[in-house]
Amino acid sequence: MQDYKSVVRRYYSEIWNAWSDPALEELLSPDIVFRGSIGTAVEGIAGFKQYRERIRSVFPDFHNHIEELVAEGDQVAAHLAYSGTHRGELFGFPGTGRKITYQGLALFGFQEGKIVRGFVLGDTETLKRQLAQK
Repeated sequence: MQDYKSVVRRYYSEIWNAWSDPALEELLSPDIVFRGSIGTAVEGIAGFKQYRERIRSVFPDFHNHIEELVAEGDQVAAHLAYSGTHRGELFGFPGTGRKITYQGLALFGFQEGKIVRGFVLGDTETLKRQLAQK
């Protein structure tokens, strides 16, 4: 049985925290369907990469910290803590330069050892409150 938790650990450390492009092909199925915590839904590796670059333009130092992973069969759930510095427009708020932190949950499905489905639900209300602070 494949260790899907290790794939999710690599997904966050390499694709998100290190912004690795080669890891996209290694860890994601070409048929990936992904919905991110800011409400964006994409398909395919190219669509996923565009989404990731959108997040990077808003939070150049975006960091994902895994709090907990739970696996069953070909699915993995992750509890995450996100952090970064708000540098670009998001939810109608221009870059503020503020450090932000918020929590989220993600559910991943696997096919042939790669992530084929991803659904992320972030606590965007907490994020929006931080962006709106004067």
